[in-house]
Amino acid sequence: MFADFQYLIATYGQSFIAAYLVSLRIAVLGFVGGFLVSILLTVARVSPIPPLRGAVTVYVEVFRNMPVLCLLVFIVYALPDLGIVVDYEPSAILALVLVSSSFACENLRTGINTIDAGQIQAARSLGLGFGQIVGSIVLPQALRAVVQPMVTLAISVVISSSVGSLVPIAHKELTGLVAEINNAEALGVTTFLVAALMYVFTGLLIAFLGRRLERRLAIWR
Repeated sequence: MFADFQYLIATYGQSFIAAYLVSLRIAVLGFVGGFLVSILLTVARVSPIPPLRGAVTVYVEVFRNMPVLCLLVFIVYALPDLGIVVDYEPSAILALVLVSSSFACENLRTGINTIDAGQIQAARSLGLGFGQIVGSIVLPQALRAVVQPMVTLAISVVISSSVGSLVPIAHKELTGLVAEINNAEALGVTTFLVAALMYVFTGLLIAFLGRRLERRLAIWR
């Protein structure tokens, strides 16, 4: 296996790096996009407008319980029938954004539930409006309370970026490259092991950065 590993790195080393960067790009855009959307969803979910809260609840429940793969297939193969065509890589990113935003919104809702209701009442008594309360009191505390759940979500998004291998992305992502190499070479176990180690390294790095961030944002009571 060591000889296979040497051959694989020597022959496909640059391809692995390029594919890893594609996977990383898809994952970062999927997570950051989902996080930004989740903030808007969370604000709508705690708004005083019942229809808006109901619509967000439906959104969260639908996409939180939908596999990324099924959503990607729908975007790639069903939307064109409706006249909406999305390129392959943006389709993978969009699927990740929709699913990750629903989980991130639920994380933020959990974070909001940790906030003492007395703070909200005190802010209202001072004459602060809904936008000021959410922006200055609710969201900052909720975000600090959900660092670890968001880290877990980020790792999940990195792993889920492998669904990009199921559509013909112009520049192969990591899992797609593994499939391509295995079609040409008899290096199945070694190829998957290299890809797995790259995913594990990324997850461990995200977890390490998450712990550092959590310590910096810790709320001392």
